[in-house]
Amino acid sequence: MRRLNKVKIKWSPNFAYAIGLITTDGNLSPDNRHLNMTSKDRKLIVSFKKCLGIKNKIGKKGREYTKEKKYFVVQFGDINFYNFLLSIGLTQAKSKTLSKINIPKKYFADFVRGCIDGDGNISISYHPQSNYPQLKIRLTSGSLDFLKWIKDEIYKHTKTNGGWVSKDKSVFVLNYAKKDSIKLLNFMYYNGVYEYLERKYEIGEEFLYK
Repeated sequence: MRRLNKVKIKWSPNFAYAIGLITTDGNLSPDNRHLNMTSKDRKLIVSFKKCLGIKNKIGKKGREYTKEKKYFVVQFGDINFYNFLLSIGLTQAKSKTLSKINIPKKYFADFVRGCIDGDGNISISYHPQSNYPQLKIRLTSGSLDFLKWIKDEIYKHTKTNGGWVSKDKSVFVLNYAKKDSIKLLNFMYYNGVYEYLERKYEIGEEFLYK
């Protein structure tokens, strides 16, 4: 039986962005065929589908501890794409086993943006004395090796001065303070950027170079 290839495997900004989303919020089924992407944000699932050119319907589901279906999910089967993801470093039990992902340098900014949109956070707090805005970017993962790798790669591309990994219960968090966050923000949202989650972009927009 001929394999049905739903995803065109060709690197582009949108494709790399989708890989970032899968790396953080996606899941590879043990059947070696199916993949799914889950998010509280329906817009993110719509963007994911657009980037990969898939037409599958968006469903809703709950987590194990609740029956409330507040998460949006898209699931599809594509053996060739599944095997491609394995070949670049993704794994079935990826939350704790991820390390290096083979991303072309040209599209690393798009990959990072996908990771931040998937399982990252962009926030602004205000200094209690000066009231100056303090930008922070964080990325969460169950894999310490993955965060160490992405921190090293971000440094190669942006020359960040710091960044540190902390632990929050059962997960690890890569943190960037204001100056490094501004560098990373402008790296991710370069001129002519295509896909991104608007609500996160809008938080940091004032720090983008005009």
